[in-house]
Amino acid sequence: MEEAGFWLAAVIAAGLVGMGKGGVPIVGMLAVPVMALVMNPLMAAGLLLPVYVVSDMFGLYAYRHAFDRRVLAIVLPGAVAGIGFGWATATVVPEVAVTLLVGVIGVAFALNLILRRPVVAEPQEPRVGPGLFWGTVTGFTSFVSHAGAPPYQVYTLPLGMTKAVFAGTSTIAFAVINAVKLVPYYALGQLNLENLKTAALLSVPAAGAVFLGVYLVKRLPEKLFFRLVTWSLLLISLKLIWDGAGGLI
Repeated sequence: MEEAGFWLAAVIAAGLVGMGKGGVPIVGMLAVPVMALVMNPLMAAGLLLPVYVVSDMFGLYAYRHAFDRRVLAIVLPGAVAGIGFGWATATVVPEVAVTLLVGVIGVAFALNLILRRPVVAEPQEPRVGPGLFWGTVTGFTSFVSHAGAPPYQVYTLPLGMTKAVFAGTSTIAFAVINAVKLVPYYALGQLNLENLKTAALLSVPAAGAVFLGVYLVKRLPEKLFFRLVTWSLLLISLKLIWDGAGGLI
C-alpha cells in the first residue's frame, strides 16, 4: 500500500514537472511538495532533479524558436553564481530561512501586480544589474529549495515578453540551471543509482506532460496566461511562507 502511494505521488509529481517544462505557470514547483507527502523533502528533491533535466530536453525542443537571448545572457551568469553560492553554504544556511525569504519576495511582487491600478506601462528593458541580482537569487533559491520561479519572475514579468517567449525563456533558463545543479547535488550525495532508476521510469509521464503543457500554453489567452502566472506566484509564495515559518517555529 505504501509503495502504491509512493508511485501515485511520484507519477503526479512527474506530470507536474513536465507540464511546467511545457510552459504552464509554476506547476513544476508543486512536484517536491507532492513527493514530500510520501518521503523526505530533501530526498524528493534529489529524486526529481533528473526528471527535471530529462523534461528540460523536451521543453528545449518545444520552445527552440521562442526565447529572449538578452534575458538569458543576463540571468544565467547570475544563476550559475547563485548555485555556486548555494553549494558553498549548503551546510550553513537553513533551508527554511531561504524558503521563507523567497515566499515573502514572491507575495510582495504578486500583490503589487494584483492590487495596483491598471495603467498603460511600457515594458521594461532587461537591465543587466537587476538581472544579475535576481538571477543570482534564482540560482541560490533553486539550489536550496527548488524555489527559483518567484525571484525569476520578479525580474522577467515586467519585461513585456509574449506568453510564448516568456514560457520559452523560462524553460531554457531553468534547463541550464537544473543541468548545472547536477554536479553539486551529486557531490552532496543527493543523487544515487537507485534514484536514477526511479527517475528514468518517471521521465516517461513527465515527457508526455511537456507536450500537454505546450498545448495548453498555445490555447490560453495572453491576459489569462499572465493572470495565472501572477496568482500562481502568490499562492505558491504563501505556501513557501507557511513552510518556512513552520520550520523556524
